[in-house]
Amino acid sequence: MPDHSAAPVGPCAVVIFGAAGDLTKRKLLPSLYNLASCRLLPDSFAIVGFARTEMDTATYREKLRQDLAAHATSEVDPALVQHLVDRSYYVSGSFEDPEAYERLAEMLRHVDQTHGTLGNYLHYLAIAPNYFAEAARQLYHAGLVRERDAQWRRVIVEKPLGTDLESAQALNAELRKVLTESQTYRIDHYLGKETVQNLLVFRFGNGMFEPTWNRRYIDHVQITVAESLGVEARGGYYDEAGALRDMIPNHMLQLLSLCAMEPPTSFAAEAVREEKAKVLRSIQPLSGERVLTHAVRGQYGPGRVGTETVPGYRQEPRVKERSNTETYAALRLSIDNWRWADVPFYLRTGKRLAARTSEIAIQFRRPPLTLFRDTPVEKLAPNQLIVRIQPEEGISLRFGAKIPGPSVRVGPVAMDFRYRDHFGLTPSTGYETLLYDCMKGDATLFQRADTIEAGWGIVTPVLEVWKALPARNFPNYAAGSQGPVEADELLARDGRKWRPIELP
Repeated sequence: MPDHSAAPVGPCAVVIFGAAGDLTKRKLLPSLYNLASCRLLPDSFAIVGFARTEMDTATYREKLRQDLAAHATSEVDPALVQHLVDRSYYVSGSFEDPEAYERLAEMLRHVDQTHGTLGNYLHYLAIAPNYFAEAARQLYHAGLVRERDAQWRRVIVEKPLGTDLESAQALNAELRKVLTESQTYRIDHYLGKETVQNLLVFRFGNGMFEPTWNRRYIDHVQITVAESLGVEARGGYYDEAGALRDMIPNHMLQLLSLCAMEPPTSFAAEAVREEKAKVLRSIQPLSGERVLTHAVRGQYGPGRVGTETVPGYRQEPRVKERSNTETYAALRLSIDNWRWADVPFYLRTGKRLAARTSEIAIQFRRPPLTLFRDTPVEKLAPNQLIVRIQPEEGISLRFGAKIPGPSVRVGPVAMDFRYRDHFGLTPSTGYETLLYDCMKGDATLFQRADTIEAGWGIVTPVLEVWKALPARNFPNYAAGSQGPVEADELLARDGRKWRPIELP
């Protein structure tokens, strides 16, 4: 969430494609409300909904009011809701119909005249990815992304941005025909989380950590994004995507790049994004036999999550009866540079695991020599720095301390920082900062075309091997467990083990 002391954005209109959809009502509208409540939206502001659902502006305004009442992150102020409602409009039409874009252009001219938005437009494509290129093309032909004089026009696209390297390259090529790179904002909502943004400040704003942030002191890094839920109502989508496509080329590689990047020359957008891109270009590609030893897949079967008995993946709605889609994926990645040579990065993500948790765990090397006769060095717990992303954002440092008593015995303790305890609990969807930054023209937290393609370049060889060699042992982990045993073996071969998946 942007700071209350930040300057409000300039005059603009936000055009939401897919205005009747789930993302809009659960995330985008509450985010815009939160920005307005922090006085970060200008008086010269408007929302224009665009979707296939037939309705007029009056109906849309009532829907917006109901959506905010149902999904706002805190109790709503009726006067502020009315302020947004009075600045909201709706255009119905197909995303492929040129006449619909003519009606949209006419509506935006009306909005410019009525609310003084000056022709500055943020188009948010909260629609199915197969419409991204067509919507951008239609916006171009309608003159809605052409920038004149001091006007700005920007387009946000949501993941998935492709399904493999080839499709990602094709999408980027289509977008480049009608949009400049500076107009294209590829959003990753994980980068809207405060802990993720704080990672750069934590590393480069504190002199005590960066000197140890290298192969000399760090043994390995674990990045975990675990869900206790199943695929819910997304069975149709998920059965085509799978855990690897859904999480690793975007969210998890963005976390890895923030963790592993070199200090940027400044915190300007391009300086930060270039260092992140260098990390992704330095990751050793997995191909052929290395996929078999460096990648693990799994699928959950029936089990218990907490006190609830839940079905296996193949029993979920809209999932094929003999589906071989993975609901768990783990990779062992290596970065070819001086800082991270011989430091493995282990990534894992999955559905129906023991708890919902996302974290980056930095495990430091053990001390080289034991000085404490009552605690052999091999029994000393290694120091760990845990960056918790969800559900409880914070940072924890685990280290050894003397256990009270006459003998010198060492036990693990922790210094724990929780955002909620120190800064209070600010209502947030995770999208506020991203929307605010896009309206301000700050692309730091958004992905460039080359990093999207680099991410797909890392996972596509794995997808190809898995497609050629279908899994024969699915389901191979019980719902509510830590995941497949093969994932434990991935680390055990290196003499390491995963941190347990549990709530902090």
